[in-house]
Amino acid sequence: MKRILPFSFLFLITFSTLAQVSPAVAKYNLPKKRLLIQSCSMYLYNANQGAIDADSAVVVACKAYKLPVSLSYNEGFYDGTKLIGSDLIEKGNINSAIRLLAKSNGEDKIKLLLELGSFYLFKPGTKPEDLKNAKTYIDKAVSAGSELKEKRWQHQSLLLLGKYYYQANNPAEGKKYFLQVIEECRKQNDKKGLAEALDAYGTLLFNLDPEKEKILQEAVSLYASLNLEEKRIENYMKITTIYFWGGKVNEAKKRLYQNLADLRKIGFTHQQFAETTITFIELGQHNIPTALYYALKSVKRMEAEKDYTFGDIFYTRLGDVYNTYGHNEEALELYKKSIKIGQKTLDTGTWYKSFLSAVAALSIKKKDEEALAYINTVTADYPPKSIFDKMLLAYARANCYGSLKKYDLAEKYFIEMDSYARQLNAPETFREVTHCYASMAYFYSFINNAQKAKFYADKVFALSKIHKKPYNSEIFQYSLYKIDSLNGNYLGALEHYRNVKKLSDSTSGINKNKQIDELKIDYETASKEQKIKLLNKQDKLQKSELQKSKLLNSVSIWSLILLLVIIALLFNRYRLKQRNHAKLEIKEKEINQKNINLKHLLDEKEWLLKEIHHRVKNNLQTVISLLNSQSAYLENDMALSAIKNSQHRIHSMSLIHQKLYNSENISTINMPNYIKELVEYLRESFSLGQRIRFEVKVDPLELDVAHAVPLGLILNEAITNSIKYAFPEDRTGMIYVTLATIGENKYLLTISDNGIGFDTDLSNKKANSFGMSLIKGLTDDLEGKLTMENNNGTILKIEFSQEFPLNQKRKVI
Repeated sequence: MKRILPFSFLFLITFSTLAQVSPAVAKYNLPKKRLLIQSCSMYLYNANQGAIDADSAVVVACKAYKLPVSLSYNEGFYDGTKLIGSDLIEKGNINSAIRLLAKSNGEDKIKLLLELGSFYLFKPGTKPEDLKNAKTYIDKAVSAGSELKEKRWQHQSLLLLGKYYYQANNPAEGKKYFLQVIEECRKQNDKKGLAEALDAYGTLLFNLDPEKEKILQEAVSLYASLNLEEKRIENYMKITTIYFWGGKVNEAKKRLYQNLADLRKIGFTHQQFAETTITFIELGQHNIPTALYYALKSVKRMEAEKDYTFGDIFYTRLGDVYNTYGHNEEALELYKKSIKIGQKTLDTGTWYKSFLSAVAALSIKKKDEEALAYINTVTADYPPKSIFDKMLLAYARANCYGSLKKYDLAEKYFIEMDSYARQLNAPETFREVTHCYASMAYFYSFINNAQKAKFYADKVFALSKIHKKPYNSEIFQYSLYKIDSLNGNYLGALEHYRNVKKLSDSTSGINKNKQIDELKIDYETASKEQKIKLLNKQDKLQKSELQKSKLLNSVSIWSLILLLVIIALLFNRYRLKQRNHAKLEIKEKEINQKNINLKHLLDEKEWLLKEIHHRVKNNLQTVISLLNSQSAYLENDMALSAIKNSQHRIHSMSLIHQKLYNSENISTINMPNYIKELVEYLRESFSLGQRIRFEVKVDPLELDVAHAVPLGLILNEAITNSIKYAFPEDRTGMIYVTLATIGENKYLLTISDNGIGFDTDLSNKKANSFGMSLIKGLTDDLEGKLTMENNNGTILKIEFSQEFPLNQKRKVI
């Protein structure tokens, strides 16, 4: 079976990988840092072909360059001066920012409201609760802007409200607010405000919307008149994206070259995103020298700066050029470098295209068994995440099995590929989906199934018509040639065969292979130039040595004397080394002995700690016994109850020290065992029998004593209250105890029953009782949050963190 992985698909499937950038961003001012975030995130969003959303692309870009995410959205209200609350929001400390909001007023208040609204609105994904929070703060910002009666803040609030409606899938409502701000800025002749409004509105429009280019072009003109060059370039790049996805590839290429010139003028050195896109376009148009030049340029820049954050794309681009013209071994090595970098740096998942390109390179070398084994090895640890990657993976498997003439398995994976391809209808995935169907048509034409071959060839024509983009490739023309041949249309078959030869000649031949061989040396330019310089120096030295050969004879005796001196010095050095070695051995023995002594001291310390826990446990048991003895002389029910409650509390603490004494680990408590034993103790203490049953669910947690003691006392108080008051008149019921992990180092303790609940009229009195005061105080010790509610019984919840600062008032206890 003929190879069905022509060069066009090899670099098409790798367009989704990321670009390498320089880490030196500290030299940039605020506008250039924002331009860096926007140029990088635009590239990531477009290159991933819809696999990640625009907000996630911004987060990845900011993470790569260690810049605050807020720089991507606070341009309208942050000019580099102090912005209250921004550091709290950046760290995710939203509660503190909200508390700060209550103390703010005037411009500080509206800025903080805009920050909070933007934070929730531009979080990756579209969670309903994030949109709800965003709307809350944006509405407050709109109200605050109206109160200030300053157009600037009114416009910023309305623009953010317009962005909210676009995120909430209500573009009609969002458009209304954008147009309102645009119209007011025109009336006021506010060029900067108008440019910002047009920029914000145009960015949100669909790439193929005819209004988008017009709006962004006006923004470009306004920014140019205001000498805001970074913003002009940013919007210029957005228009270039429109041309690229709109099929105007040549126009997009011209603009990319202009973009490089503009970036150089303003001293913006991160030009890799434009360069790698130029490589992609030039390779698609068979302009191999230019494609190779920009691919090598990107790799050399990356290796010189030793910044491999987005290195996978550059190695993959260079691999695509090599693979296109038959240098498959070099291409495979570059793909493997790309995969290694993609897995170790920011995991955006885009290194998967490099992996699939590596499979393609193996297949072209007729190593299909090895390619299939490689697929199974990688996908076992890294299964495909997106529909796009699943389609390409199924395609790769189908191609390998087809090359091995296992046509039943090839057809199986082609059908699987088709199931994924039908789910991808965006213009960004047009070329890959179309090529998959062209390959499928080729497969069926190869096995002489003209009907199915024509079916998938027609899909290619249909997609080209829908997206208004032409598609052509060698395998597609070959498929059409076979279809016409099988159907007896020999005239049409001849025409398609001519097209096959024409396309084949454009991607092969001695001249082009000679070109790449001549240009190939550029990839190793830096190291090769250093080697050449070194060789030149060595050549000069050799010539000098030849000229001085006579002098060497005259100085040979002195050389011999010098050699003897060196030998004597070396011998002396050897003796010194031996003496130093002996001293080091003595030191090593002393250190080893000290380590042994320290280990003994550590073992002794652990034994003493266990003994302390044992004695504390015994002392607490003694106190329980004394209280028990004391209760024998009391007749007052309240006093007896108080003593009984105290015994339970002391037992909960005693149980902890007993476990620490018996456990190998003297620093933490196994919470499932501890809570179950404590509950069993209380059940037996009150002689409940089967009247009140318990259900205990505790996650496998290990907590330290500082957490376990207050938790044990809280459990004792809450369970005792439920036993005493929740089931009057000997009612039966259930008490539920759960301790669950709800986040990283965050836990939720819940004690509930299905009893009569607590009387809300008496809640204030109960809240002041000793038991509730104790629970509240212990919750404060945990820096936790206590909630109590009626819901078919009483529910008490305490949310706390594993790492908490001790309450200052209790440190002295």
